[in-house]
Amino acid sequence: MKQSIWWNIGATLFIGLFVAYLDRTNLSVAMPQLSRDMGFPIGTPGFAVTASWTLTIFLIGYAFANILGGIFTKNLDPKQVVIWCFAIWSVATVVVGFTSSVAILLVSRLILGITEGIYWPQQSRFARAWFEPHELTTANAIIQYYGQYLALAIGFMLLTPIYAALGWRALFFITGGIGLVIIVPLFIAKLRPESEAPYLPKPNGEQPKLTLEAMGGPAFLLMIFSYITQGMLFWGITLWIPLAVRSLGFTGVSQGLASAVPYFAAIVLAYPMSIISDRTGKRVLIAALGMLVAGVLLLLLPAVDSGGAKLALITIALGYYAASFTPNIWSILQSTVEPHAVGPAAGIMNGLGAGGGGTIAGFVVGMLTASTGSYTAGFMVLGALVILGGLALLLYGKVAAQHGKAT
Repeated sequence: MKQSIWWNIGATLFIGLFVAYLDRTNLSVAMPQLSRDMGFPIGTPGFAVTASWTLTIFLIGYAFANILGGIFTKNLDPKQVVIWCFAIWSVATVVVGFTSSVAILLVSRLILGITEGIYWPQQSRFARAWFEPHELTTANAIIQYYGQYLALAIGFMLLTPIYAALGWRALFFITGGIGLVIIVPLFIAKLRPESEAPYLPKPNGEQPKLTLEAMGGPAFLLMIFSYITQGMLFWGITLWIPLAVRSLGFTGVSQGLASAVPYFAAIVLAYPMSIISDRTGKRVLIAALGMLVAGVLLLLLPAVDSGGAKLALITIALGYYAASFTPNIWSILQSTVEPHAVGPAAGIMNGLGAGGGGTIAGFVVGMLTASTGSYTAGFMVLGALVILGGLALLLYGKVAAQHGKAT
């Protein structure tokens, strides 16, 4: 029984998130050719603004959909929700491959953001309902981490050569097609209804209210602030890293490899960090240190001159932060939030953090790069903000402990 849960729930959602992140990042890889074909080529005055909008409109839809989707789907079976969301955004991804219109591109990416935003909180519902409390960090690493970072690592390495050989349209046909042909049927066959979950509390006849207290009380606001700063760090780098490494002198195949290196570092570090977290229970401390170390490393970018050295700092910062923070933050939320509030709380946090923070960071990095001619200034701003987030998370741990919440 237990082994089948890890395969049917954990592995299936892992594969789904892998493809979901290919759908998110294909635009970053396609940007040089796509921007030229759609009339805002790199180097022209309008590129920074238009590229920022096309890259971040996904996150705008993602922000609102996480918040509202988590709330309005809390009484729906998450299996049905993830199947329909995946099908809709896969169609929207394929549509991009057929268009030369910036307007249609924006609408398609907005649909992608809305449906992926509704999808994300369902993963926390699966984790909370199907895995034991002491397994949560490892479960989240599989469900919400490895697929994400493998897609960013392997995805850049796979999509860049496809883009170079077949053009940008092929990226959207392939990534959208995988969702329709492989992932949707896989979800139908392997995922199980929430009613069968072993760790889902039985209703007592009265529908619990969704309140701030149910989501952890005032300390939840500190967690949200922390998550906003990490969302800025993650998306500020991820949206721009293919162009950032290009500016550091990496082109062609080396550009794909250089873009992937920080995410490989995150993958390598994730398993040991998850084991340490589950065994020690020091989830807040480990997550906060990941943010603080990453912020300091990014502030050191001007201290090194070579492109390789700058890439090394970015790699260590992103890899260590991701492995320390990402699996733990969801385990913290799932351990401190009332069961009926897990989906809504996850949606609110990810919507404001990844959607809101990521949108702001995408524009900040884009505008600072346009004004300074370098991605360094934007990445340094992200580093300073994530240090504040790490301090907020440490404070969250103290406040939550005082109210008897396990962290």
